[in-house]
Amino acid sequence: MGSHVQKNGKDRWLGALAIILALVIWEIIAAVIIRYPFILPAPTDVAAAFVNLLQHGTLLLDLKDSLIHFAIGLGVAILVGIPLGIAMGWNHRFNAFIDPIVEIFRPIPPLAWIPFAIIWFGLTAWSAGFVIFAGAVFPIIINTYSGFRSVPRIFVEAGKMLGCTKDRDLIRYIAFPAALPSVAAGIRIATGVGWMCLVAAELFGVSNYGLGQKLWWFYDIHQMDSVVVYMIILGFIGLAFDMVFRYYLDRHFLKWRTGEVA
Repeated sequence: MGSHVQKNGKDRWLGALAIILALVIWEIIAAVIIRYPFILPAPTDVAAAFVNLLQHGTLLLDLKDSLIHFAIGLGVAILVGIPLGIAMGWNHRFNAFIDPIVEIFRPIPPLAWIPFAIIWFGLTAWSAGFVIFAGAVFPIIINTYSGFRSVPRIFVEAGKMLGCTKDRDLIRYIAFPAALPSVAAGIRIATGVGWMCLVAAELFGVSNYGLGQKLWWFYDIHQMDSVVVYMIILGFIGLAFDMVFRYYLDRHFLKWRTGEVA
């Protein structure tokens, strides 16, 4: 146990060292070699821009709007994708009926829906949410379907022998817990795809506010240090979302899969 904790501590120090070295190399290249902030702003310039954005309150406002857009899109994708994936995985007739429709729409790039998002919802949070939904819903559907199709038949038969005969009870107590790792993986993939769709949607003018919209606006006025600030924030938020699934969900909902019982 002690050696495991010590090893994790050393790994964290290695990660911190890599970040420090990257910042030093970045500073040398930007300030000594290139010396042109429009092509590559130095970390010190980026830090100053970050402080300035915080003081003016612009950054927090854009962050709030982007999180609202993301919550709308991912939330609707989960509400639609999980039930649809369960129905497809549990009922082969329903799957035969709906699968062609899913497979026709799935290859369409989410950005192709931007014109209709603007026409249907205008420049509102729902238009950005719709683009995110278009990118996030299919990984959830496919992974939920795959998870249910992979549930061992012996689990279902054992549930029936123990008195769990209704489809609703079999899904709730047998199939869904067994398929949960695949469902969680689908949501994790959808989170990354949806976050990228959010930035693209805001870049194309689906919203008047947000991290992606302001990133493009700062590019138009040649403030590349602020552009880098928004890029780094986008990366950190994406990392935070991923860590929720990697640590919180695995440890609290899926620890039976890894054999952790204490």
